[in-house]
Amino acid sequence: MCSINRVHIYFIIIICLCKMCYTIREYKKEDIIKLREEVREMFQHAYDSYLNYAYPYDELRPLSCDGVDTWGSYSLTLIDALDMLVIMGNYTEFNRVVDIVLQKQNFDTDINVSVFETNIRIIGGLLSAHLLSHKSGMKLEPGWPCNGPLLRLAEDVAQRLIAAFDTTTGMPYGTINLRSGVPPGETSITCTAGVGTFIIEFGTLSRLTGDPLYEEVAYNALKALYHHRSPIGLVGNHIDVMSGRWTAQDAGIGGGVDSYFEYLVKGAILLERPELMSMFNEAREVIDKYLKKDDWYVWATMLRGHVTLPVFQSLESYWPGLLSLIGESDTAMRIIHNYHGVWKQYGFTPEVYNLGTGEASTSRESYPLRPELIESIMYLYRETRDPILLQMGEDILRSIQHSARTPCGYATIKDVRDHRKEDRMESFFLAETTKYLYLLFDPDNFIHNPGVHGTVINTPNGECVVDVGGYIFNTEAHPIDPTMLYCCHEARQGINISEVHRIYQILEEEDNIQFMTMIDASTNSSSYTEMKNKDPHVINKDNMHESEEIKQNVPSISKDQDQVSIKTETRTGYVNIDGTEREKIKNESSFSDVLKERINNFYNNRSNLEGEREQSDTSQSENNDTTDKVEVDDIITPEPAEPDEKLELPSTARAKEAMKMLPKVIQDFLNSEWKTKPKCEPQHMLERIRREKRYPDHPDGDKYKLLLTPAPSFLQRISLAGEFLNKKQLEV
Repeated sequence: MCSINRVHIYFIIIICLCKMCYTIREYKKEDIIKLREEVREMFQHAYDSYLNYAYPYDELRPLSCDGVDTWGSYSLTLIDALDMLVIMGNYTEFNRVVDIVLQKQNFDTDINVSVFETNIRIIGGLLSAHLLSHKSGMKLEPGWPCNGPLLRLAEDVAQRLIAAFDTTTGMPYGTINLRSGVPPGETSITCTAGVGTFIIEFGTLSRLTGDPLYEEVAYNALKALYHHRSPIGLVGNHIDVMSGRWTAQDAGIGGGVDSYFEYLVKGAILLERPELMSMFNEAREVIDKYLKKDDWYVWATMLRGHVTLPVFQSLESYWPGLLSLIGESDTAMRIIHNYHGVWKQYGFTPEVYNLGTGEASTSRESYPLRPELIESIMYLYRETRDPILLQMGEDILRSIQHSARTPCGYATIKDVRDHRKEDRMESFFLAETTKYLYLLFDPDNFIHNPGVHGTVINTPNGECVVDVGGYIFNTEAHPIDPTMLYCCHEARQGINISEVHRIYQILEEEDNIQFMTMIDASTNSSSYTEMKNKDPHVINKDNMHESEEIKQNVPSISKDQDQVSIKTETRTGYVNIDGTEREKIKNESSFSDVLKERINNFYNNRSNLEGEREQSDTSQSENNDTTDKVEVDDIITPEPAEPDEKLELPSTARAKEAMKMLPKVIQDFLNSEWKTKPKCEPQHMLERIRREKRYPDHPDGDKYKLLLTPAPSFLQRISLAGEFLNKKQLEV
């Protein structure tokens, strides 16, 4: 009996100890607010340090207390942090910084940048700031949100990136020169995420501006990746954008691939494209089949699914948050407990954690203040309100405050095993890490609005309800209000592309019209001079009117006139100077024939006039008429006059001699005029994509029930369900 009681006592003690071990702290509202204000101070310390020590450079070096350009020399951290100022309610600083950005920012620079990073950080940051600017009391331009300086700046950057998509597969290059396009010799190999992480930013641009170019090229790139899946449905890590050949065939959900899956889900919700959600569901099925091992995810060959790397990457921590968006919070909670266990082991998550040894991988043991784990915690807490997630968030806050803080900001952890620091603070610390921490501890923030209230704004297209929640974060944590994409009716309905193409061709032909007008004027002027020489007194009113018209229509001829390119006729035909279309005649000469005839007349009439002026020698005049006769077989551009010989400095001569000693490949590169070559024509690229239809449309493009996920606000889901039911009723 005593032994039985002793056993019961031991059992009770063990239970009590277990309860003490797993006791979850009870968070009162004032506790959460206190944590939120601590995060606010964290952001402010890092933000002020950047402005004081690093601006206008891209990033802060928190140990050296200075700045450095990293991704593009365009004050990256400042643009990346803009929307966080609005989220925290610091409207005065937001308005001040927006003015600075608009006055000083110029992206017409001769630098090579990452297409991926520029898109998610610069375009994403500008678009988010544009859509949130109404909250700050900023004076808005007429037509907002379909118009505005931040939107124009974002579109300017997108126009500079668009040339990267001009490839045989439609998948973009990884690097672009902001002024001249794809650099010569640029590798055609890029990572999967670098191909599939554009639909949110480019889709938002198209819906706001009404230009379908951006959304269509981004969607075409996603279709290209879907088309190039392996036979078992997996995608690799790196692909050749010109040939479509996979050069790195490891399949996983981490670095190099991560945001591709993220943008399938978020792009589907934001733009209401069910086919994207269907693509993700197909990918999720094979991921769970080949890559999931006991609530961990490993890397495997994309062709057979054999495990190659049993590791956990810090970048994979976004996955539980992504699952919460599609209503799978139970699965996500099991996964995030594993990830948080790694954090507790070191105080941070290393870049790579070996699942076999249970240790950080050698040479990949750093923590660059990444946001992915806190991102998933924020999403899951919003969905479940489980207090253990607040405790996880506080663990992360304590680690960063203890080991990463410096007098000049927050530093990357070089080694999670001993918490040594590295002299870098990436811009995403302000854009993402502090933002997700702040939103975790601020459950009443407008970003979390479940759809219980909104704001009515007046636009040129009528009243529009905005700010009803359901914000979609891009992969750099820049929130996009999906309701604002429906304030621009032209963008939602699309624009008449054939009409755009017609106008584009008319504008394109202005050079032809100008050239023909110049020839007409020159020819008429020669005829008029000839008539005047024959009878200088016979000038009637019609001739005077004609001469005045010629003077008005003849453009000023510059020194570079000989270098003007002459474009051929396109299918729309020519228009007259007054804008009316020319009548089509069956036997009408082609454009080249007209040019040949008029150039013939121009040269030959000019020689006749010169002969008449030189009447002193009749025989010489006749000789000139025969020898100067010009027959034009094709359009000829006169050769430019040879430049005068100039004396060269000895240093210049030596440089030229040294140039000759370089290999021919380098000489050709240095002598090439690649920076002055015209950029690709985006409209032509869009027309080619539509004409070729290289990748078939997904069959689930009209299955709107796939979009009924917990991610949008309640009102948005009701609206979407209503649209779905209406479509279904129409089918019946």
